Amino acid sequence: MHKTNNQDLLRAFRLADAADAITKKHYLSARLQVTTKPDKTPVTEADLAVERTLSTIVHEEFGDKYVGEENVRDARQGRHWVVDPIDGTKNFLRGMPIWATLIGLRDGDTTIANVVSAPALGRRWWATKGEGAWTQDIDGTIRRLHVSKVANITDAFLMYSSIYSWDTVPTGSQAVLDLCKQAWRHRAVGDFFGHVLVAEGAADACLEPNLRLWDMVGLELIVTEAGGAVWTNIKDGDPAAARIVVSSNAVLENPILAALKCI
Repeated sequence: MHKTNNQDLLRAFRLADAADAITKKHYLSARLQVTTKPDKTPVTEADLAVERTLSTIVHEEFGDKYVGEENVRDARQGRHWVVDPIDGTKNFLRGMPIWATLIGLRDGDTTIANVVSAPALGRRWWATKGEGAWTQDIDGTIRRLHVSKVANITDAFLMYSSIYSWDTVPTGSQAVLDLCKQAWRHRAVGDFFGHVLVAEGAADACLEPNLRLWDMVGLELIVTEAGGAVWTNIKDGDPAAARIVVSSNAVLENPILAALKCI
């Protein structure tokens, strides 16, 4: 693992290691228990176990506050951790390996550390403010991340979420289809993965509607410290409020936002 003296990053790694121990135990289990939340999305016993464990570590070991998807939500003042225990729960419960624990440390509204841990892929990504963004590849190699320099949509590789989920926001699915039609290539891997691929320079932008605070705080610093940009239409407010999020190599941000009718 990455050698660092940054105490915030070491704490984020501590949380990621604890989460991985739980999620790996439950992944592909025939006995995995799944329930449906009031918003009709699934939650597994693994999501809940990660939230319990990580919130306990944050409160008792770190003395910080915690905001998580599964309803452990302290006041978001001063230092607080924002966690999605399993981003990609639907993938997790179906045995698809594209899921991760997203961990963000904030001081007020400023994100100062991120770790994304995807143990089923054998990958991890992280960043601290002012110190760059990094990844550990499946062979253990650690490398610094840089976004692409692609400047035109016609040359761009775009990532997006489910097309028709865009019909739940004013943008509409047709605007996304029209944008993808202009692009060199487009794919929908979903959830966290498109955003970290932007940070790696493997993709040029990733667009998603209906994200919540915990879906983006654990990712944003990885993109921006790699030289990219993250735009959202909600800067604060209710952590459960649905947001449009566009991460990009920064050069393509304005053309994409214009195409999506966001500016």
